[in-house]
Amino acid sequence: MAKDDLDPVWKALSDPTRRAILDLLHQGPRKTTEIVEAFPHLTRFGVMKHMDVLREAGLMITREEGRQRVNSLNAVPIRQIYERWVSRYQEFWADSLLRLQDDFPAGAGDGPPPSGRTKHK
Repeated sequence: MAKDDLDPVWKALSDPTRRAILDLLHQGPRKTTEIVEAFPHLTRFGVMKHMDVLREAGLMITREEGRQRVNSLNAVPIRQIYERWVSRYQEFWADSLLRLQDDFPAGAGDGPPPSGRTKHK
């Protein structure tokens, strides 16, 4: 079995601290020091390890500005996950919701059906 190219992305997204770092970067680029300070319950070394996983997965891009490192979100791998794993089910769920809407017209949730029974298919 060939290793999936998105495995590092899934691994990176599986950790709540790494997702929190991505949420922080979603607000805009951050210096490494700012990211470390945003997680006072972790050591600098711990935060840096999480950042390394994000870089390896391609979710974070780091550039140097003088002596400082500025980190930015790279959403391309997340988009790849969306296109592969989410978008293909989008039509299925939209169709399912439309059928559900047809089965329960407006006002249908106001009480039991007239016969007093529940509707079964």
